Amino acid sequence: MSAVEQESSRRRWLAFGVLCSVQLMILIDTSIVSVALRTIQEDLRFSQSSLAWTTNAYTIAFGGLLLLSGRLGDLMGRKRMFLAGVVLFTAASFLCGVSQTQGLLITGRLLQGVGAAMAAAVVMGIVIMLFRDPADIAKAIGAFSFVAAAGGSIGVLAGGVLTESISWHWIFFINVPIGIAATVFAIPLLDDDRGPGLREGADWLGAGLVTGGLMLGVYTMVKVPEHGWSSAHTLGFGALSIVLLGAFVARQAATANPLMPLRIFKSRNLSGANLVQLLLTAGMFGFNFLSALYLQQVLGYGPLKAGFASLPVAVVLAVVSLALSPRLNLRFGSRNVLLAGLLLIAGALVLAGRAPVEAEYWIDVLPMMVLLGGGAGLSMPAVMTLAMSGATPQDAGLVSALAGTTGMVGGSLGLAVWTALAAGRTTDLLADGRAPLEALNGGFHYVFYLSAGVVVVSAVVAFLMLRTLVAPAGPPPAPATTDEPAASAG
Repeated sequence: MSAVEQESSRRRWLAFGVLCSVQLMILIDTSIVSVALRTIQEDLRFSQSSLAWTTNAYTIAFGGLLLLSGRLGDLMGRKRMFLAGVVLFTAASFLCGVSQTQGLLITGRLLQGVGAAMAAAVVMGIVIMLFRDPADIAKAIGAFSFVAAAGGSIGVLAGGVLTESISWHWIFFINVPIGIAATVFAIPLLDDDRGPGLREGADWLGAGLVTGGLMLGVYTMVKVPEHGWSSAHTLGFGALSIVLLGAFVARQAATANPLMPLRIFKSRNLSGANLVQLLLTAGMFGFNFLSALYLQQVLGYGPLKAGFASLPVAVVLAVVSLALSPRLNLRFGSRNVLLAGLLLIAGALVLAGRAPVEAEYWIDVLPMMVLLGGGAGLSMPAVMTLAMSGATPQDAGLVSALAGTTGMVGGSLGLAVWTALAAGRTTDLLADGRAPLEALNGGFHYVFYLSAGVVVVSAVVAFLMLRTLVAPAGPPPAPATTDEPAASAG
């Protein structure tokens, strides 16, 4: 490799590091607040219902704007969209940190969600365009998937440390220096990419339909635990969300300049991988959310101890996704590696469904943590490789945002479903005369087994729909001149 090639490679990996740091910051923020909620509630005197908006405002804006942000990044330039998102997220984090009132904190969280959507929507599209060598692409997707999967665990741990050692304000202030540094480094490191402009795809009616539909959908799901599945609130808003999304699809099929060209779904791997991701993230929330409650409510762990107890997931995930997954994807194909990872995750959830009330950490808890970390480390890079395999330079931002949206919707759906089912099962067991801890654990067991079933279904979908992809997909040697999906898409 010549000196010029070495410098170019170094520059690409530095740019990749900046992208990963921002993605990690954004994903950590989806979970870091959960540990500090009780402290925030006492300090700002939130009611229980209004406290939920410190999380919901972020989640609704993030999930609702991902798809629109991805397409606007393709049209206006992904670097522009990324930088604008980082700047907004950083400023909103500072606003959250200095908040002394409920309204100011919720406003800051909403703006954080908007900035997060703008930046995260285009990150994977930029990553795919950075690298051309299959081995480099495999390494990059493995590292990026580790960041995406480990963000939640790191957020819980960081939230506990910052809240207990300093104050809850610092779970937001910590983003400010990271955001500033990322902006400073991203400006020279990321290549300028001028999109074709809004005239090539400025379907504002479609933008309104998909943004409104996704926001209403996420809002409906996060409010299910409060209103119930059969309430007029859930059924009404859920139906309206489906109508808006259906109108969006019809609009995209009819308009000359669609916001989301439906031709991208001709890629069998793209469509199948997004469906797998939807099911996988829904299933894994049965573990990610309820296992934290199991550790604290059943085993009596404090927030910090629960964070450390979950750390093996992130450690094993890092080893597998960074060291093993790239090689396995290149040798055996992404589809086969994905199937192996999904089965490991299902096994972890089955073990979680057998965890007793008086569990020994090393015997009952650690094995399921290790299995989950190994399964996520295999499946997340593989499913992302397959989801991006149909991306062209013109659509990379949209395809990246689509993968993020399916993950976000799947996670929100899983959180709503599993919380409601666990609570219902616990109530039934209490009515049958079970002891409180036994009933609570029984509710968790019920959901863990159902989650395992959903992950098995995702494995069946992967087996039937996906095609083996040995070399990870990347940009073609020259800019595409056609609107058809990439040939490797399957």
